[in-house]
Amino acid sequence: MRLLGRDFSVVVSDAPECDATHFTPHEVCQLNAHRKARTVAKHHLDALVIGADTEVALNTQIFGKPHSLKGAEEMLMRLQGKTHEVVTGVCLLHLRTHREKLFAVNTRVKFHPLTLEQVRNYLQLINPLDKAGAYAVQEHGELIVEAIDGSLTNVVGLPVEALREELSVW
Repeated sequence: MRLLGRDFSVVVSDAPECDATHFTPHEVCQLNAHRKARTVAKHHLDALVIGADTEVALNTQIFGKPHSLKGAEEMLMRLQGKTHEVVTGVCLLHLRTHREKLFAVNTRVKFHPLTLEQVRNYLQLINPLDKAGAYAVQEHGELIVEAIDGSLTNVVGLPVEALREELSVW
């Protein structure tokens, strides 16, 4: 949000995240973003609330946040050498004026071919348990990411370029 030159406050939502496998990654992210925004907006009726949710998807499988280091290791080994999608759903919500906008941004990320040792070394450098897909491109991402096709800020977790455009017409 600082990149957009906006004043803001961060309020963590306690909304439960949906991980239903019968939804597409775009649907899951938008649903979670909406849940997060609505939970916060109920306590800030006059504020524009922005909720966001990011997921990693390989084909039809969604990689959320791993529950353990072993799970993180397994995720990265499945992603190594492949191109996957990073999807962020965003919800703009202003309850007092009944305005709402949902959108999703997709970025393709290609991982280097990685050995188990390289994956374990990477996981020692970050905390993967709070990150979709068990990685953070902004934290030693060069060790695992070969190429990004699309928005880097989307991969970080908030598609700033698309958000700027949406806010300009808000």
